[in-house]
Amino acid sequence: MNRFRRLRINESVRNLVAETQLNIKDFIYPLFVIDGKNIKEAVESMPGVFRYSIDRLDEILKEVDESGVSGLLLFGIPGHKDARGSDAYNPDGIVQRAIRYIKERYPRLILIADICLCEYTDHGHCGLISGHTILNDDTLPLLAQMAVTCVDAGADMVAPSDMMDGDVEAIRDALDANGYENIPIMGYSAKFASGYYSPFRDAAGSAPGFGDRRSYQMDIRNGREAIREVENDIIQGADIVMVKPALAYLDVVKEASQNFDYPIAVYNVSGEYSMVKAAAANGWIDEKRIVLENFYAMKRAGASVIITYHALDAAKWIREEA
Repeated sequence: MNRFRRLRINESVRNLVAETQLNIKDFIYPLFVIDGKNIKEAVESMPGVFRYSIDRLDEILKEVDESGVSGLLLFGIPGHKDARGSDAYNPDGIVQRAIRYIKERYPRLILIADICLCEYTDHGHCGLISGHTILNDDTLPLLAQMAVTCVDAGADMVAPSDMMDGDVEAIRDALDANGYENIPIMGYSAKFASGYYSPFRDAAGSAPGFGDRRSYQMDIRNGREAIREVENDIIQGADIVMVKPALAYLDVVKEASQNFDYPIAVYNVSGEYSMVKAAAANGWIDEKRIVLENFYAMKRAGASVIITYHALDAAKWIREEA
């Protein structure tokens, strides 16, 4: 008889032979920065998440810095929106100003600029539009311009989330042309048209004004296509590839990790976060146990970077267990 239980006999033995480990440095914390002054605005659908004006950022940045997590994924909510999303690539836009502020005061943190137009357009889509058509190729120069202005401001990495074909290549070319050959790109390579994003759209004010995003985000039914998308981003110059959302797409994470020797990020998105928070608030689940179980699943599938709103709590729990 095989006695597998010998290696489960107590906590010390289980820790000794554990195959998967979590590290606080695995985590990236998403942060919403809003134009204005003296703003700390709760996101109702995301308990514990807030939108901060730059003058209130220190309230959260000190905690992030002291937590030991690796860095931030930054989203800007501008005071002005228009059809071309012009504040996205304004050198003095909200996210560019936030990057300068954070980089000067918290140099340890890796600053990743999310590159997309959806928070900045008055129609809420991730690219330029003509009628109800999303204009792929016309959008690429604006994404590239946004990436350059964010790196000019001090971003350590850019992460195009728009799902326009050719976005990584356009951004790589623009960064290289501006002397930023060493700035990495994290591609939102397999980003699915998911129902798990709804709370984020409250936080970022980015719900589309018409239709949906299924003409550019991936069909939730397609796994093989997701691997082609990952491969395509690598060919175009991505240094890290991402699968988003995380939990419902761990099969894609696993296959990507087996096919490509590249760092893989997962985005534990707003809906995944809010479901856990709601169930925990009702006493239906043990929040710490569920969150860590989810993270172990992501790491076991092959993720090396976890972008999550649970990052600060998870860092605390991991330190407690050390």
